[in-house]
Amino acid sequence: MDAHVAIDTSGRPRRRRGGRLADVRRGVRGSRHGLGQGGRSGVGGLRRACDVCVATLGLVVSAPLLGVAAIAIRRSSPGPVLFRQQRVGAGGQPFTILKLRTMTDGGDGPDLTARADPRVTRVGSVLRRTSVDELPQLVNVLRGEMTLVGPRPETVGLAERYPTDCRWILQYTPGLTGPAQIRLRDSRVLRPAASDPERWYLEEVVPRRVALDATFLRAPTLRHTLNVLVQTAVYLLRPA
Repeated sequence: MDAHVAIDTSGRPRRRRGGRLADVRRGVRGSRHGLGQGGRSGVGGLRRACDVCVATLGLVVSAPLLGVAAIAIRRSSPGPVLFRQQRVGAGGQPFTILKLRTMTDGGDGPDLTARADPRVTRVGSVLRRTSVDELPQLVNVLRGEMTLVGPRPETVGLAERYPTDCRWILQYTPGLTGPAQIRLRDSRVLRPAASDPERWYLEEVVPRRVALDATFLRAPTLRHTLNVLVQTAVYLLRPA
């Protein structure tokens, strides 16, 4: 769900110098927070088993839909079907996130893009509105780069500018969905039109995200995980 929460970050990343990820990792290692790492013994293994089972089932069930979406993307604009972007994973380690491409190919853009970005194709608009563009991230879950429920998978450029008291969140495995990604999904409408979008995101949205996700990370049990997944399904299936 991450592309549809607050401000969309699925635009192409700006090219950056090589040391930025190292800076992020150092910042994560230097951060401290009192949250636990998963609770009772065996909970982590159960959550991973849940990740693998749900992601596998999700890919099998959604295969026909992904096929139709791929054809629509290729017909709507030239370029690849999949969008790949470097994101910050657990402990500040980089990974390549997968999404269905929703923008015209080849255009550079900022880390934060407006909801009505002109680069978004007509097909892409539908994919975003329905969150179908997020389905390829189930592959990231199978690889262990993401989990079903966790913090937002942040871009490198934004992660390196996180407020100091929020950087601890980057030590956790990012999730396909999470409390913040549900609650702040439509928060773009709250942003003043004339404001600096990156500053607004970092100063206003990130602290709210971290506070919401902390409620899950304090007790990341299998029951809590399933509860968030049900909330996500209800949200996605409700009338627009």
